[in-house]
Amino acid sequence: MEFNENQAIYLQIADYFCENILQKKWQKGEKIPSIREIAVKVEVNPNTAIRTFNYLQDQGIIYNKRGIGYFVSEDGFEKTLELKKQQFIQEELPKMFRMLDLVKLDFEDLKRYHQKFRKESRN
Repeated sequence: MEFNENQAIYLQIADYFCENILQKKWQKGEKIPSIREIAVKVEVNPNTAIRTFNYLQDQGIIYNKRGIGYFVSEDGFEKTLELKKQQFIQEELPKMFRMLDLVKLDFEDLKRYHQKFRKESRN
């Protein structure tokens, strides 16, 4: 995993978890990789991985069965979706709106490009 300097590493790892949940690679109730496995896989200190797990647990996305491991919460998909939507609205939309204004694109243009993107991504 390649990390960027603009965001805490544990949050970038949390994004990896969220992506797996939103893509339904990890389903509700399913056991997820352990702290140690994630630390090795993404080449970080286990303490960083622990911060990721604590953050996701605080968000209600995952839960711990003591002695067994971590699992995706029953409503983990919904909580992940809501978290990522809020992050997108707060962080990405303002940048996107500024750029749309700068390059003189309107919502009809955006809709057309989005439809083209979706069509191409299905192929």
